[in-house]
Amino acid sequence: MRELLQVITARPAQDGDGVRIHRLAGQRLHQALNPFLMIDEINSDDAADYIGGFPEHPHRGFETITYMKAGRMRHRDHMGNEGVISAGDVQWMTAGAGVLHSEMPEQEHGLLHGFQIWLNLPGAEKMKPAAYQEIASADVSEQPLSNGGMARVIAGSVTINRQLQQGPLPESSTQPIFVDVHLAGNETVELSFNADNPALVYVYQGATDLIDARQLGIYAKGNTLQLHAGASGTGMLVLSGCPIEEPVVQYGPFVMNTPEEIERALKDFSNPQFLNRLTSGRKSQ
Repeated sequence: MRELLQVITARPAQDGDGVRIHRLAGQRLHQALNPFLMIDEINSDDAADYIGGFPEHPHRGFETITYMKAGRMRHRDHMGNEGVISAGDVQWMTAGAGVLHSEMPEQEHGLLHGFQIWLNLPGAEKMKPAAYQEIASADVSEQPLSNGGMARVIAGSVTINRQLQQGPLPESSTQPIFVDVHLAGNETVELSFNADNPALVYVYQGATDLIDARQLGIYAKGNTLQLHAGASGTGMLVLSGCPIEEPVVQYGPFVMNTPEEIERALKDFSNPQFLNRLTSGRKSQ
């Protein structure tokens, strides 16, 4: 059974054009989250908290995962990809060598609730071509639980109460696991996956018996992750991946292995010729 090692509380922050979020990120958390780099949650029914969105900006060296629980978000990138994701949908983007993209709310009122998660790439893959995948809610593997809960497997192979589920995303070197679990009051679930990799549990609604809302639990390696809901039930994201044992050097939207690679990224994205080459890139499949 996996043991809970540490609990970390997400902190209020702002990003993009004044978007209010709760964030788990920063140099002191790199090792604890490894191979993940950041977990952001947007959850507001006040348009002033999100209407500015995330205008066009660059990324290099990692992947971004956007998962919506409520509301709608429009994505555009330099490869010609454009789409709107809504409740239950996922956008999985590999920035690789470079992406210019924007993420803007497709609404002017109402609840916007979603997550953006950054997943690191090993050094050998940081400069691979950018790619983009959009996963509709209907394509996410779901398993109803016996007491009224639900588990949704977005990435990876996961055994839920002894029943195997496979997420729709192809396997990758970081072996990502991404499960959205909702439990009714006092319900228990057992998850098994990647026993040699640690696990992260972020509670976004209610509480478990050990973790409150907007807290992240870091669990040790092990065969089984057992989660118990509090009396009012809980909603949580379960994440895992193969840690990348390489240096992490981050400067804003660039995550590389050395300061020299960061300097190269800054030069590339300030060079109009490089930006023109990005803009003329073929549409991702």
